[in-house]
Amino acid sequence: MKEEFDVLLAAPRGFCAGVERAIETVKLSLVTFGKPVYVLHEIVHNKHVLLELEALGAVFVENLSDIPSGKVCIFSAHGVSVDVEKNAKKLGLKTVDATCPLVSSVHRMVEKYHLLGFDIVIIGHHNHPEVEGTAGRLSGGKVHVVANEDEAKDIIVEDKKKVAYVTQTTLSKYDIVGIIDILKNRFPEIKGPKSNICFATQNRQDAVRRMVENSDILFVVGSKNSSNSNRLKEVAIQHGVEAHLIDDYHDIDPAWLKGKAEVGITAGASAPERLVQDVIFWMQKSGAKNISELEGIEEKIHFKPSILTS
Repeated sequence: MKEEFDVLLAAPRGFCAGVERAIETVKLSLVTFGKPVYVLHEIVHNKHVLLELEALGAVFVENLSDIPSGKVCIFSAHGVSVDVEKNAKKLGLKTVDATCPLVSSVHRMVEKYHLLGFDIVIIGHHNHPEVEGTAGRLSGGKVHVVANEDEAKDIIVEDKKKVAYVTQTTLSKYDIVGIIDILKNRFPEIKGPKSNICFATQNRQDAVRRMVENSDILFVVGSKNSSNSNRLKEVAIQHGVEAHLIDDYHDIDPAWLKGKAEVGITAGASAPERLVQDVIFWMQKSGAKNISELEGIEEKIHFKPSILTS
């Protein structure tokens, strides 16, 4: 006899406005220019989304040199450096910028402080495409990527009175508070935003915090290389709740559900809702008795798809 359990769905969950815009930008480009269109790096971090767009005619590449001259090149939602923009133009590519508008606002902020001669501190993960794109907005600039409190203690700046910071948009506010405190203690006049954390990222993390109060286990639907999905898993674990990051229902080990009465499900900002519905269907076949949705913030922000920029 199957063990019975209840399922609680997070709200909000899944696609954010920036991801929706990026995906729609690729689809619009395919309609406008025909296939193929080329996308530099993963448009968003989700393998299912990538496979769907490839089936429509999108080609994902890691280098601009892989794109034939004169073809359409789409920059991913994570943003790119100034050098990438310049090289695309030199190679004769038609570019479409699908950078999330919230990431673009971070770019404008670092560019502003760079022009004023500030050292720029980017709080985020080394080698993450968003962080690399933001750092790359400062050609020859004084930029420091800080991933943890120890690194915040070690950075050396030219002028302690001219320091500014920004953050990777997909972090948790709880991940950065200690780093910011250290920076403010070291550089009392440091400039920075009230928050660079994406509203959608924060909303999904807050939903998980509410959910884990009544959950024995949490499943986060999202790809392993998705920063915001990993943060959702970490939030649950930090609150003492077992959590698993799954690409889809195939990743679920039935043994994880043994002895669990309340199962929570959420999805990262780049995970399609259909994957969540597949997980729910699997749960129903595996003993789910009641399925309910957490009350949450209704996100009404939408961004228009990008169009050809050059």
